[in-house]
Amino acid sequence: MPIQPNRVLALNAPTMPVMTANTAANAGMPPILSAMPIATGAVTDLGTSDRIMSGGKPTSQASNTAEAVIEAVEVAKKYGTVVAYDLNYRASLWKSQGGKAGAQKVTREIAKYVDVMIGNEEDFTACLGFEVEGADEHLTKIETESFKKMIQAAVAAFPNFKVAATTLRKASTATFNDWSALLYYNGELYQSMKRDNLEIYDRVGGGDGFASGLAYGFLEGKGPQAAVEYGAAHGALAMTTPGDTSMVRVEEVEAAMKGKGARVIR
Repeated sequence: MPIQPNRVLALNAPTMPVMTANTAANAGMPPILSAMPIATGAVTDLGTSDRIMSGGKPTSQASNTAEAVIEAVEVAKKYGTVVAYDLNYRASLWKSQGGKAGAQKVTREIAKYVDVMIGNEEDFTACLGFEVEGADEHLTKIETESFKKMIQAAVAAFPNFKVAATTLRKASTATFNDWSALLYYNGELYQSMKRDNLEIYDRVGGGDGFASGLAYGFLEGKGPQAAVEYGAAHGALAMTTPGDTSMVRVEEVEAAMKGKGARVIR
């Protein structure tokens, strides 16, 4: 069953339920890898994989899930696997795990093993403790230059980050958001097209849409500027269609990247 926020307009703030009942983590999942014989199937398979990805939601569900994620990324790095992590901060989930302080303690440990770190305008502060100059509690101002400095500070603190990316959302109302993204790669910063007053139909999936579009750009060898554009365009499309996934074709993402309008396609 897809997770839906309450559908609101104008100045009402959408609320997002986070459903974890009956998940493996909620049932008390033990650490995974330490229970296995060394260098047998699962560990070997992990080592031969190209990449592994986790994020803040599974990490924050219980203390043992945090342990499992830390162990997974440690083993992944041991075997040369690329580690990607989506910060995906949810205050309601971290509340039982020490709140923001607990989130930062766990995430900063995970971050030591991460190659590709993804977040949004709130995540890098809440999960890693990097403040954004001039930002207030409600992020009513999104100053791109301040976020660039924050990304540079994060990369300086964690030089293992080969990629660091963040979406930038200014939610003027629940209906209209300004939307863009920043990417650090190989010592350079790249910025996506800015979409001011993007009309929101269902904001669920914007971050996931960005992450998957970003990954597509890199995996297809499109380069960093194209990757951040794919991510931002796909995230925008995810929020202008119902549900968590945009269900659009790559040609539609590329049309959005070029700023094409909404004229009907027949």
